[in-house]
Amino acid sequence: MGCLVNAKHPRLAGVSSLDALASRLRRLRQRHKLTQEQFAESIGLNYKFYQQIEAGRKKQIWLETVERLAKGFGLEPWQLLAPDEPAHTTIRSRTSKEEMVDHRVVAEAAGPYVAKTARKRKPLKSDRKPAR
Repeated sequence: MGCLVNAKHPRLAGVSSLDALASRLRRLRQRHKLTQEQFAESIGLNYKFYQQIEAGRKKQIWLETVERLAKGFGLEPWQLLAPDEPAHTTIRSRTSKEEMVDHRVVAEAAGPYVAKTARKRKPLKSDRKPAR
């Protein structure tokens, strides 16, 4: 019932595999007429990292990444992972620290595997104080 059930064979709740998630991300991104680079930048991910996710070359992704991907389309993580593709999505700019879902709470609700692997969000470059 967790987000990642098996590290060797990742399966997402409601989505049969990371390949299905990759296909969904591609369709949603194309629906909004964005390039991979434009979408990745809008959610604060490295372009190459996002490209690997969408191509299905990433075999595991952190819950924080799923949150960022979902927020980029104006969705909650569960909506991105649900069996039915969301009909209405909106592109949101880079997610601010205040808008981030507390992934530890989501992980506890998702199941024991995710709760064990949940970690604190690393600070973004935008979170750092400017050098004086």
